[in-house]
Formats: sequence, structure tokens, C-alpha cells
Amino acid sequence: MSECCEFKNLDGVAFGQVSDPVGKTGVTVLRFDEGAVAAVDVRGAAPGTRETDLLKPENLIDRVHAIVLAGGSVWGLDAMSGVVHALENANVGFDTGLLRVPIVTGAVLFDLGVGASTVRPDLAMGRKAAECAVPGRIEVGAVGAGCGATLGKLYGSKYARPSGLGAHCIELESGHCVAAVVAVNPYGEVYGDDGRPLAVSSAPAHMRASATYGDTGELPGTNTTIGAVLTNAKLTKSEALKVCQMAHDGLARAIRPAHTLFDGDTLFAAATGSHPTMPVNRLGMLAADAVEAAIRVAVRSASV
Repeated sequence: MSECCEFKNLDGVAFGQVSDPVGKTGVTVLRFDEGAVAAVDVRGAAPGTRETDLLKPENLIDRVHAIVLAGGSVWGLDAMSGVVHALENANVGFDTGLLRVPIVTGAVLFDLGVGASTVRPDLAMGRKAAECAVPGRIEVGAVGAGCGATLGKLYGSKYARPSGLGAHCIELESGHCVAAVVAVNPYGEVYGDDGRPLAVSSAPAHMRASATYGDTGELPGTNTTIGAVLTNAKLTKSEALKVCQMAHDGLARAIRPAHTLFDGDTLFAAATGSHPTMPVNRLGMLAADAVEAAIRVAVRSASV
């Protein structure tokens, strides 16, 4: 039985996912038909991304129409072109005066070590995920970009455990909300808010007893945690950048180690602006809490 995360006040966002449970891969699309002010912060050393340069505060485009999270490593980037086609057909995009150009950004994770390595998200899968997007809710667990996610590869990939995609939403009395959607595929392990292991490698005790980690990392670049922080507050691109920078604190609290040479950890931030501004410092702290909680939801849901 699948689990879902509900978003009561997060208007302006629709969520679409397609999963291949046999090939163990999938796509998660966050769709903003009216556009959302967005930014990105990459902390891992092995990222796979699309259109992230345009999110820099000094560049022209200040709104995106979709953020895509996908499996399939570099091949999964094809799914983002499928999202572009779906949005074009819906007449969604940046108005150039000649036509509307959908602004689609996103990141991929490496899930080719599970399921079938020849099965990857493609244009058709991305298009379908965008077309089936609905507001207000998203399925969590071994679905979408988290379908083939694993964790705990620091002692060797053969000891990895299944992970997934998680989401969490913080609702405030003011009507503001801060949410996170995260696909959890790290080199490291996931810990609970009490500091105790929550989802870890299946490596034997004698390997885990050492605090030196040993000669690990036989498969560099095959891990990554990717996600997005969403809010209905108004933000500038610079403010959105600070929010996703602070949101990485939540990733590092839940995943140990994080941001390694073998991870491509990437977090986006997107603001729909349907509610007034709020202090960026507070929003960033809430974003970190939301990311931390979403990561734990991912691993708990994937094991159900």
C-alpha cells in the first residue's frame, strides 16, 4: 500500500511521477505552470544536472516551469526533454514574443546498479510524468526518482540497502508553508533525529566498528541525494539561493557522510509567491527541517 504526503496550502505546484518497478527507475516532476522563482545549490562532487546556470541570480530567467528529479544517471536527463514537450503542448513557458519556451531544470541520480541497467527514464517517461501531475499530494517510498534508490554504500555497494523518495510539509499559522521532496540515494547512511542509525549499510559488525571507514568507494560517482524545497512565500532568486544553501544543513543532519566526492548532492528551492514574504533566515531553517524530515520519510516509506 502506497503512502502519500499532503500539501494543503502549497498552491501553484503539481506533482507527477512515473515508476518502473521492474527496471527500478523513475521520474518525479514538480510542475509550476505559472512559474516559480528558483535557485539551486550543488554540494556533492559528482552531480548530473540540467539548466542550472540560468538559476544564478545574475542571469535573465527568474522563473522555472518544472523541476525534474530522475534516475538513470546521465541518460535520465532525456526525461527532462519530455517534460519540455508536455509543457509546450499545454502552452506553458517563458514568453519570448514568438513562442513560449518551457524552462525545465532538474537533477539525476545513479540507480543503474539495481533493476536493469539498460532501463532508464526517457523522453516518453518524462512527458507522461508531467502530463499526470496533480496538485496537493505526492506518493512517497520506492516511487518516481526514488524507485531504484539505495543507501549505505560507504562499506561497499554490495552492502547497500533500498531507499526511496520522501516528502514533508511544514504548515504555519500565517498560511505559509515550507515543503521538501527528496530522492535519497547516498553514499552514506541515514540517522534519526535522536542521532541513532535509522537506515544503514548491511555491512558486518566488524566493518562498522571502525571509525576510519577503510578503503571505500570502489564505485565513485554512483550516489546522489537530489531534491527541492518548495514554499508559497515570495522570494527573489538571491533569497531562494540562500534557502537551498541552508536546506543542505538538513541533508547533512540526516545523512552521514554527506556531500562527498562520490555524491552529487543537489537541492533546488522554488517559491510560488502566492503568500507574502517572510524572513529568509526563518525560511531557511524551516527548509533544513523539511529536508531532514523528508529524507527520513523516504527510508521509512521504502521499507513498508
